[in-house]
Amino acid sequence: YDPNDLLLEPVWGLLAEAGVPVVMHCGSGPAPGRFTGPEPVGRLLARHPRLRLIVAHMGMPEYGEFLALAQAYPEVRLDTTMAFTDFSEGLTPFPAGERGRLADLGDRILLGTDFPNIPYPYVHQLEALERLGLGEEWLRAVCYRNAEAL
Repeated sequence: YDPNDLLLEPVWGLLAEAGVPVVMHCGSGPAPGRFTGPEPVGRLLARHPRLRLIVAHMGMPEYGEFLALAQAYPEVRLDTTMAFTDFSEGLTPFPAGERGRLADLGDRILLGTDFPNIPYPYVHQLEALERLGLGEEWLRAVCYRNAEAL
């Protein structure tokens, strides 16, 4: 669906005003669509900057662009579903140069899983986050504290 469809405009406004978190699968992976990618989401956020948007799969494969949206809009969060796992790293690897932004945005990254619909054991998602090497506090925030605060 087009997140900028005029029929949705009042709904986005109500969600932003109420502070209700919304999960959106808006990255172009695994296959791009007419309404996927950071550009339509950026237009939406420009109109509703307080929208508590949770970008599924870290915005895969447009990681950097979605990290930039999270930097620009304080209510945007990214979930880790499938990101950083061997499965996803083989298809759409997270850019090593963006790791610093992961640390900087550590308070707005949320543990995400598609359990049980994942092609690897559940624990692998946690191991993949740990091997990023961003520290115990970052990991604790991502796996628990950030969602609790939200």
